[in-house]
Formats: sequence, C-alpha cells, structure tokens
Amino acid sequence: MPIPVSDPDDPRIEAYRAVRERDLAGREHRFVAEGEVVLRVLSKQFRFRIESLLLAESRLESLRDILDGLSPEIPVYTANRTVMDAIVGFPIHRGILAVAHRAPLPPVEELLARMPENALVVGLVSLANHDNVGGIFRNAAAFGAEAVLLDRETCDPLYRKAIRVSVGGALVVPYTRAASADAMVKALQAASFDVMALSPSGKEILSQVRPSRRTALLLGAEGPGLPPALLAQTRTVSIPMSGGFDSLNVATTSGIALHHLASAAARPAL
Repeated sequence: MPIPVSDPDDPRIEAYRAVRERDLAGREHRFVAEGEVVLRVLSKQFRFRIESLLLAESRLESLRDILDGLSPEIPVYTANRTVMDAIVGFPIHRGILAVAHRAPLPPVEELLARMPENALVVGLVSLANHDNVGGIFRNAAAFGAEAVLLDRETCDPLYRKAIRVSVGGALVVPYTRAASADAMVKALQAASFDVMALSPSGKEILSQVRPSRRTALLLGAEGPGLPPALLAQTRTVSIPMSGGFDSLNVATTSGIALHHLASAAARPAL
C-alpha cells in the first residue's frame, strides 16, 4: 500500500533528502537507483535488497507490476512532484527513486574462482568519470562479460548516475575491487587469464587478436591511459585510427573491444 508524503521534512524519507550531496558523501552500504528501467533491473537482482521506494504519484500505475512483486515489508512512499523535488533537492523528472542495500564485495580471488572455463573479464584502472564507468558496465552486460574488476582509484559503479548511464548494467555484472592495478593483474594471471591492455601504443591490432578461453581486458583513464609498468606485464592491444586521432572515449573503446572479443570467442578456430 503506497504511503503518501506531503511534508518534505517527513523523517521517514530521510534517505532521499539532498540526493546529490549524499551521492558525493557516500551512503554506508546503500545506494540510490533512479528511473523505471533501472528499477525494473534492480527488482530482479538478488545481490541487492530494496529498502524503500519514493515515487511521484503519477508513476504508480505504470509501475504496478513491479510493486505487486515486491515484499509488502518494503515501504513505497509517494508524493506530488513539488514535494518530491523539495525532498531530493532538484527536479526529479523520472519521478522514481529506490534505496537499496549492497553487500560487502568479495575478494578478487574469490570472484575469479567462480568464473567458468570460458570467461571474459574487464579491468578498470583509475577511471574517475561516472559516465564512462556506467557506459563500460552497460557494454560489459551487453557483450557477456562475466565480471568487472576495479582498482581503488576507479569510481563507484553504484553511484546513482553511473547506474543510470549503465541502464542497470552495473546491477547485473558482478564486480569487486583489487588493492591496486598491479594486484588486479597478478590475480588475473594466477587465475589463468590472458590479460590484454588497450593502449594507443599497443603492439597488436585488436581486429587480429584471437582471445584465449579466459581473457581479461584492461582499460585506463582517458589522457594518461594505463601505467607503463602495467603495460609491461600484459599483452598490449591497439585500435588503429585515422585523421590524427590516437584514442576514443574509453566507454566507446570498451564497446568495440568487447564486441570483437565476444564475437571472436564465439567463432570456431580455423
């Protein structure tokens, strides 16, 4: 049963107050999901527990199928647009927010031990842009990556904007953090992954690469790219370009590379 909220200062909806500021400050094992597409994905995931919803009154009917499938213990708060905007601190055009609980991340070695014999994994190094991280998770989900590994400098994929850009992919693809990029590579190699690092100076051309049964694709931040010490430990791969350009947006690059690796893995060897 929806719970109407008419006062922006209602203590029951404290978790939704000043959303942007809380995005930056962190939420103590919780995250906020925004929008219908993301909510539909979240409602089907067992890794996360929905704690509550805050919906614009006008969105109730279109979400009826989701609401009917939720536990009756999950509070569903509703408000008109004016009140909802006052609660979150800005115009919330989608009119749909959810607060969910995240479990502790597993060690890298534990996550890799769950991988099948044939597996494609993505590794992110020092990616601080939420749009890029969200876009990469979207591509990872679309092209069947089994997991994404992050170093300590890469931003949170469960940041509200990253989830939204990923169209829920950040909720679907398992991920965890490594203590460092070097530790990430060592863990991948110990788990028999062929580690490929994308770089404008890569020695191999992506279109000519044939992936191994277990392949990991490393991506670095735009501008600095991957550290030379990391490139020295891996196979380096490049995407040839024309017009004086040497690189693409990292999310775009991930889509091209993942499509090639997934497609090549599906083709029988000659």
